[in-house]
Amino acid sequence: MRRFDGTKLLVATHNQGKLEEIAHLLADYGITVTSAKDHDLPEPEETGTTFVENARIKAHAAAKATGLPALADDSGIEIDGLGGAPGVYTADWAETPNGRDFVMAMQKTHDELEKVNAPHPRTARFCCTLVLAWPDGHDEVFPGVMEGQVVWPMRGDQGHGYDPIFQPQGYDITFGEMDRWEKNRISHRADAFRKLVKAFEPA
Repeated sequence: MRRFDGTKLLVATHNQGKLEEIAHLLADYGITVTSAKDHDLPEPEETGTTFVENARIKAHAAAKATGLPALADDSGIEIDGLGGAPGVYTADWAETPNGRDFVMAMQKTHDELEKVNAPHPRTARFCCTLVLAWPDGHDEVFPGVMEGQVVWPMRGDQGHGYDPIFQPQGYDITFGEMDRWEKNRISHRADAFRKLVKAFEPA
C-alpha cells in the first residue's frame, strides 16, 4: 500500500458534514483538509456501476484538477431480497423534482420487498468505499461494510437516508434509533476509515 506522506488532502465532496468528519479523523496527522467546494470544483457525473468505480471517478477528477491527493467515497445499501438493489443507486431512489425524499425511498424499498415476497430476515448491508488518489494516477481502495437487515415500519429519527429501516447485526435497534456517536463507531464508513488511516501512519 502506498502511504500518504504529504500535508494537504482534498476531500472530493461538497458536503460540509463529511468534510468535518474526515478532518477530525486526520487531525492527529498534521494534515490540512480542504473540500471540492473550497476549490470550486464541479461534481463529476457518477457513471460507474459499482461503489469503487464512482469513488474513483470523484477522487481522480479532483486530483487531476488540483494537483493534490484526493479522497472520495461512494456508499449505499444493498438488499439481498432485491438482488443487491438499490446499491450504487441508493440516493437515486430518493430523487424527486423537489430534492431527495428518503421517506418515499424507504416506502418504495418496503413495497418492492413485499412485491417479491422476500423472506425474513431481509438481510442487507450498508457499503462504503473510500478511494485515495494521487495526481500521478495511482490510487488505494478501502472498502467498509456493516451487515444487518431491513425492518418495517420505520423506527427512529436519528441519522439520515435509510437509517430508520436498517437494523445492524447484533443490535435490536435501527440506525435511526441509535446515538450518532455509537453509529459512527460501528458503521460501514467507520470500517472503511479504520483501513484508510493506516495509509497515514508512519511506516
